[in-house]
Amino acid sequence: MSTPVPDVVPAQFQTFLAFDFGLKRTGVAVGNRMLRSATPQPTIRAEGSDARLAACTERVEEWQPDALVVGVPFHPDGASHDNTARARKFARQLRARFGKPVYEVDERYSTTEALASGARDADAGAACVILEQFLRSLP
Repeated sequence: MSTPVPDVVPAQFQTFLAFDFGLKRTGVAVGNRMLRSATPQPTIRAEGSDARLAACTERVEEWQPDALVVGVPFHPDGASHDNTARARKFARQLRARFGKPVYEVDERYSTTEALASGARDADAGAACVILEQFLRSLP
């Protein structure tokens, strides 16, 4: 007789997949709530919404995250710009496609922070910064 698998993963074991949205490249990182750290994944190099979402689908199927995190860019003064709207649209597309919670995180300076910490891939490094910022905000 097998032990039933719970429908909900205990909070401390939740896994998250984060995206640093870009029109040509989208950085990816994976992390979990217990360790509160992120690991960079290969950057998605895809132009166009369909190609980007197809690549995201592969990552979601690979990692089976409990939720997704999307970095949303703003000007230094907090004002929105064209990429703010694009990143939010991307987050809505992920919600619709996967039916998972999608959290938006202010990603100002994430690339700068990733490069300053020695990231070899600025996009994946920025996704790590975004995810770790999100993980630190959790209770």
